[in-house]
Amino acid sequence: MGAEDLVAAFRARSLSPVDVLKDVLERVARMNPWVNAFAAMNPRALAAAGESEARWMAGRPMGALDGVPATVKDLLDLAGFATRRGSRTTSTAPMAQDAPAVMGLKAAGAVILGKTTTTEFGWKSPGDCPLHGITRNPWDRMRTPGGSSSGAGAAAAAHFGPLHIGTDAGGSIRIPAAWCGVVGFKPSFGRVPQWPLGSFSSVAVAGPMTRSVRDAALMFGAMARFDLRDPFCLPDESRDWLGGIEDGVAGMRVAVMRRMGFAPNLDEAGEAALLRAAKLLEEQGAIIEDASPELPDTREIFGRVWGVALARTANGLTAEQQGMLDEGIMEVARREGGMSAVDFLAAEAMRIQAAHVMARFHQRYDLVICPTTPGAAPAADQPTIRPHEALWRDWAPWTFAFNLTRQPAVTVPVGLDGDGIPRGVQVAAAVYRDDLALRGARALERAAGAPAPPSAA
Repeated sequence: MGAEDLVAAFRARSLSPVDVLKDVLERVARMNPWVNAFAAMNPRALAAAGESEARWMAGRPMGALDGVPATVKDLLDLAGFATRRGSRTTSTAPMAQDAPAVMGLKAAGAVILGKTTTTEFGWKSPGDCPLHGITRNPWDRMRTPGGSSSGAGAAAAAHFGPLHIGTDAGGSIRIPAAWCGVVGFKPSFGRVPQWPLGSFSSVAVAGPMTRSVRDAALMFGAMARFDLRDPFCLPDESRDWLGGIEDGVAGMRVAVMRRMGFAPNLDEAGEAALLRAAKLLEEQGAIIEDASPELPDTREIFGRVWGVALARTANGLTAEQQGMLDEGIMEVARREGGMSAVDFLAAEAMRIQAAHVMARFHQRYDLVICPTTPGAAPAADQPTIRPHEALWRDWAPWTFAFNLTRQPAVTVPVGLDGDGIPRGVQVAAAVYRDDLALRGARALERAAGAPAPPSAA
């Protein structure tokens, strides 16, 4: 069951938070030994579920998510737990405070099940890290769930609770969502406060990973709260992000980006998924046009932002610690660490240029739909080859563009490929029009239908 349904059942007293959590824990005990989605489990989760049950019995729920199981990606602070970031170089000392997104979920009454795995410092798309090993895709244990929110995507697909916090600096929510057959929402930059800042803070955001668009909107409402610790976050609108989500796309102008000149061509299944999404939206009254904005080569921009951030992270470590890193991080750090300030600032100027291009594009189009990834999920055990080239040039060109422009983008599953692996399509809107992105994603989801859970789940 999703979060909305669980809350309705708790209110009607047809289900209890304790029984729901026990069911989730049974699934985790049965499946997680091979999925490997968790970096740490919360020993107080059952007690928290009991406290929620008492509130429901008294008719005084804490908030919109009271009693709903949720997880936190191990790039974000959870009070009482270490933030290991998938790295053997990090401290085992517990954090004293929650990150803002975590605080929002707790304030809404969510029960934190544990922390999910991430690639080391969130640097790449395959779902492995030196600290916790390989996280596997519940649809096919031989495949990666994607990354860097590998554990969150796998946990959502395996039905380890309905709500999962991911982070996204170049596709790290949307790529695993696409390959795990779930919904992944990268909000506009600034909607969800960031604290403390991570390696990729200038382009990164936290966002929901769920099994439905409505649950993503519900979860987003708890996360998108102003926090003084982030001076760049947006004011608190205190709005209901479910409002208007069922209004559909009739009359909306939707651009279908089938090609991005600098990106690899889609494989056959990816092309089919995108065309199906366009047809489904057109059948609901959307005005569909093939169109692509004249973007600068965002690979060049993202490569500098990503590379310099990794070099900064690596350079802050001792030589001994550097020897403990995923070797690809050091390869990127060596290649990009000597970049001049002029070259880096030129990348920032190009980022702003790309944002202006997309702003003008959205004067004509309400929504953009495009692929999430050019191809299907690769093998989980495949080594990372050519990390500086392959990861963001070949895997993430369709996702990191929206990080650079800071727009909202939602990945929605639109079916399975010939191997029975999910494929996702992105729905993007103009910056700060998170409501339109969610509305378009919900319309697509409603027409496409959610994929059945993987047989292993």
